[in-house]
Amino acid sequence: MFTELLVCLVIGGLIFLVQRSRKQVLIAEDGWWGPGAPPDEGEDVTILPFQVSTSDKELEDLYMRIDQTRPVPSLEDSQFSYGFNSQYLQKVVSYWRHDFDWRGQVDKLNQYPHFKTNIEGINIHYLHMKPKNVPAGSIAIPLIMIHGWPGSFYEFYGLIPLLTEPTDPHDLVFEVVCPSIPGYGFSEAPQKKGFDSVCAAHIFHKLMQRLGFEQFYAHGGDWGWLVTTNMAQLKPKTVRGLHVNFAPPSKPGLPIALSIMLGRRFPKLFGFTEVDVQRLYPCMDKLVVESIKESGYMHIQATKPDTVGRGLNDSPVGLAAYVLEKFSTWTSRDFRNLEDGGLTRKFSLDDLLTNVMIYWTSGCIVSSMRFYKENFGKGLDAPHSKMPVFVPTGFACFPNELMHTPKLWVKQKYRELVTFTAMARGGHFAAMEEPQLMAEDIQKFVKLVEKKKQQ
Repeated sequence: MFTELLVCLVIGGLIFLVQRSRKQVLIAEDGWWGPGAPPDEGEDVTILPFQVSTSDKELEDLYMRIDQTRPVPSLEDSQFSYGFNSQYLQKVVSYWRHDFDWRGQVDKLNQYPHFKTNIEGINIHYLHMKPKNVPAGSIAIPLIMIHGWPGSFYEFYGLIPLLTEPTDPHDLVFEVVCPSIPGYGFSEAPQKKGFDSVCAAHIFHKLMQRLGFEQFYAHGGDWGWLVTTNMAQLKPKTVRGLHVNFAPPSKPGLPIALSIMLGRRFPKLFGFTEVDVQRLYPCMDKLVVESIKESGYMHIQATKPDTVGRGLNDSPVGLAAYVLEKFSTWTSRDFRNLEDGGLTRKFSLDDLLTNVMIYWTSGCIVSSMRFYKENFGKGLDAPHSKMPVFVPTGFACFPNELMHTPKLWVKQKYRELVTFTAMARGGHFAAMEEPQLMAEDIQKFVKLVEKKKQQ
């Protein structure tokens, strides 16, 4: 008992010392990411409407490439453990070629208003959904939602109406902005080296300012988590609240290291729940081996994205296999043991192929992969990785996320953690997989922040 008390006091003291850091603000300078030098006349702030479109020529080219694919048989009894199962891929490709209605999905994409505006030399695509009905005496709450890789703005299509048109009269009503990260979807790719998450955050602050928002909330997962976190670090008074569903430790410190070493034996000391212990231990299997199994793509994209990217840009079937494999194994690691990868257990083929088509038609796979090199290429010691966030934060902890993050770990980075919700179900693409659960958690978080600010 005495030993445990002593350990508790020592660890508590160390955590206190580590967390005694002054409130720093991240600095970012204006850049120019278009070709050549910036024009002398300054930036064009025009906002233009945009619509997703397609053509017979585009579809004919796609079908010709699909028809010329060369299938490779999978190993017997390999399921998805070697990657996307080739036999099942042929079924997906057949559906894509003969049954998938891209024109119909284009109409679905255009159900929300899309726009483009030029910021720092590149055209930024975003959709901007204003609520149709706002209760008397209240205002719509601005919210920017940012996607990751290999997702797109389309991940939020099931979530947007739940936020802009809530059925519960006690719920808040949101005005939603969903941009495409530069180099993704219909946002123009940077033409110069060095465009990382901080640069994206800086551009999205300019976008929100151009739209007239002095303060707003931000939500993100995957790369969207890091971009929105950087936005909070850049302008903590502008980001009214930050909600994320992915928060791997960017700079693991002493408290996290101690919790890993001692958390299994003294879980209560670190606030670990049974789920925390189950997801973290044994550490070698859960934190190291599992990470290695699912991170091969990351090493490629963080080092030589253009090499493999060129092949994916030419082959729709290769692109689909590369992208959709993530929607299998990142939704649940158990799906690796299924012949069909569990793809349609949580998503429809129409939705999955729509996301693939956004990459294919925009030709953005190479530029989207470069985002890894720009972020990891600067090393793991970037200023933002060492800087805490002092903006009110909500964290939705989905049980099948790629990396489990206990509350203690989240609080090391996000010092004003308002909500930490152990979600009932869901994986990495949570907004697309469980839009209702995500909407409920965003509502809960924003209501609490608004209530605190009014006190």
